[in-house]
Amino acid sequence: MNKTNASGTLYIVSAPSGAGKTSLVTALLESSKGISVSVSHTTRAPRPGEKEGVQYHFTDVDTFRSMVEKGAFLEHAQVFDNFYGTSTQAVKDQLAQGLDVILEIDWQGARLVREQLPDSIGIFIAPPSVKALEERLRGRGTDSDEIIARRMRDARTEASHYDEYDYLIINDDFDTALIDLRSVFVAKRLELGHQKLKYAAMLKELLA
Repeated sequence: MNKTNASGTLYIVSAPSGAGKTSLVTALLESSKGISVSVSHTTRAPRPGEKEGVQYHFTDVDTFRSMVEKGAFLEHAQVFDNFYGTSTQAVKDQLAQGLDVILEIDWQGARLVREQLPDSIGIFIAPPSVKALEERLRGRGTDSDEIIARRMRDARTEASHYDEYDYLIINDDFDTALIDLRSVFVAKRLELGHQKLKYAAMLKELLA
């Protein structure tokens, strides 16, 4: 069947820490085609097992600041002592290839991206309750009570911006949440404008 590659869609996925965003996105990538996650630039040092261009593009502070001055980032932020940024060109290149691109960023970064790419689609993932969120954070077994308390405060701040997104997914049951997340991507791909471009040749032949 003749197809024409349509441009991909940019998705902004945000969630409080512990809501299961990363696990859901990973499962989505494993079960779906034509979706990629944008790889951010960072000035922090690689952790054991991390590879250049896979988890992050690792760079030094001077190079990062130079990229900021040149307007190379869709969004960028400082988190503690490190800088993180999303390359505008890298995202646009993937979209031009017909890939759907996911940005895993917080609500502040989401605002910056929407200002530049207003056609992007926002998805907010939330836990089913405050109790469940705290249980998940404690279940990791890696953070102190102080850090967990800070993460809970940050989670409330992040969650207060849920209504700035197009879709809200509650991650109570993981499999159900994954189906919900996948449904957003499928529905977008089936929109008339997208299908008309993708199947232009077939539709022309059908209607001749």
